Amino acid sequence: MGAIIEFKGVALTYGATEVLKAINLTIEPGKFYTLLGPSGSGKTTILRLMAGFLQPSAGNILFEGQQINTVPPEKRKVNTVFQNYALFPNLNVYDNVAFGMTIKGKSPAEKAAKVDEMLHLVKLDGYGQWEISELSGGQQQRVAIARALANEPEVLLLDEPLSALDYKLRKEMQRELRSIQQRLGITFIFVTHDQEEALAMSDWIFVMNDGKIVQNGSPVDIYDEPINHFVADFIGESNIIPGVMKKDYLVSFLGRDFENVDGGMRPNEPVEVVLRPEDLDIVSEEAGKLVVTIDDQSFRGDYYEISAHDDDLNQWQIQATNPVEIGQRAGLYFDPEDIHIMRLHEDEAAFDARIEQYVEDEQDEN
Repeated sequence: MGAIIEFKGVALTYGATEVLKAINLTIEPGKFYTLLGPSGSGKTTILRLMAGFLQPSAGNILFEGQQINTVPPEKRKVNTVFQNYALFPNLNVYDNVAFGMTIKGKSPAEKAAKVDEMLHLVKLDGYGQWEISELSGGQQQRVAIARALANEPEVLLLDEPLSALDYKLRKEMQRELRSIQQRLGITFIFVTHDQEEALAMSDWIFVMNDGKIVQNGSPVDIYDEPINHFVADFIGESNIIPGVMKKDYLVSFLGRDFENVDGGMRPNEPVEVVLRPEDLDIVSEEAGKLVVTIDDQSFRGDYYEISAHDDDLNQWQIQATNPVEIGQRAGLYFDPEDIHIMRLHEDEAAFDARIEQYVEDEQDEN
């Protein structure tokens, strides 16, 4: 299936400031994509370039193979849902949803049919005559989505539209957005700084930092195989420990050797080792691969968040289903596949080249 949107070496500068640095990305039709990163990483800038609100300083943006660098927003086959919804307070729900069709000169019958369809899609049947001021935050967000979808875009851009909602409503709207995207089969591109939100909703995630895409992949790939320290630390909680990759499938850290499932690095190469808190089991000292002292714990509903330290004073975060005693000595057990290895300062291009070479070497040996 061909790409619907492509960025080829797209950069954006303001004076001497590089906001985006040679971005390359491909968006395929019918998937839910997320641009994930901290504030100032460039994710909203990419969205604004896609929408036509900004023009790149270098590189090309293509839509279905055609360059659109200077195509104005109203002529692009995309619509945007903004963080503040940007609804018209002087118009009721019906007129807000119908606004784009009114501008395009659609007939009253066409507008009525489409508005009914969109309000049904976002579960607001019967709300057409309500004033915007009468709606809750979640209902306003649904009106904004209905208005954007009524224009039948090929791509829907969503700029942190859930950030103003409370936790329970945000969870509900995450499910609703994902369900709407799957029912319509159109491309959604979602901007957020919330890692949990990105992992829950996306088919594919672009992780951004400092104007660059540092890693992209499925939620499982991003979480289980972070490419560097930033991604491992940003995507969920991580225990990150310095180590040495003695050889394929054998890493040394904290003075001990551990089997793992990673390869393709130089013998005795310095690395960073990632162990996720949920992958650590608290066992007896004798059964543990490491021994720690429990410092603190807090109840999080479906698990206990536990902090501990080892004899070298490294701090550990652990998620367990049962409580422990503060000050007790305990073992930590983990399987080889729970150990994730990261090369120091590796970017995505270097990672891809290393894995490709590693696969070739394995094939040659076999």
